[in-house]
Formats: sequence, structure tokens, C-alpha cells
Amino acid sequence: MSDIETKDEVEIEKAEETPSEIKKVEEEPQRTVLTPQMCSWINEEDTGYEIEVYLPGVEKDTIKLKMSEDTFFVAGDTDRIRYVGYYTLCCPVEHEKATSSYKNGLLRIHVPNKEVEMTSVDVAIE
Repeated sequence: MSDIETKDEVEIEKAEETPSEIKKVEEEPQRTVLTPQMCSWINEEDTGYEIEVYLPGVEKDTIKLKMSEDTFFVAGDTDRIRYVGYYTLCCPVEHEKATSSYKNGLLRIHVPNKEVEMTSVDVAIE
């Protein structure tokens, strides 16, 4: 063997030194990242939002739901898919009072509307 190693020889040696790391990378399946389907509407009483997020195959304990006054974030995982969505609501809501349930791949969220304080002023038109 010569004192000069080829690039291929160096890569083979590196691979032989770390077979467990290479095997680990090969065993991990790649996940597809998708935005979940979402539907939202103001309820019939006009007191809050009803939101449905479709997360097929996702186990309840993998779901993360975060909500603010005018946005919400949802994420959930299956073996092959990672669902991630960030949505804006058209009206402010009382996010501290939000409730949710999950059954058969459908996350249902109810959140009451926030009372909007109207601090408007008249603007003169010239």
C-alpha cells in the first residue's frame, strides 16, 4: 500500500469506523411535512369560532396546539408524516377559554370571540 491514500480509501475507512452512525441514519424513515386541512367558521350564535383541523393517523398525544388572540399553531406526527400549520383568525378571540377535542383524525376547537373595544374617532373628510 502506498503512503498516499485515495479519496475512496479514506471514505471507506471512515465508514468502517462509524458503522452504527451510518446504520442509524439508514433506519430513520424520512417524514413528509404537510399542512393540515383546516376549516373555520363563526358559530350560529355569533359568539365564537368553530375550527376543525384534519390530522389523519395522528395519535392524540403527539398533537401540539397553541393559540393566541388572533392566530393558532397545530402540529402532529405519524410514522411517515409531520403535519404543521399556522393560521390567522380574522377576529380576536379569548384564547384562554379555548376548548378542543380529538377523535378519528379530526381536531375540533371552540374558542369564544373577544369583545372588541371600539375606540374610534371621527375623521374629517375634506
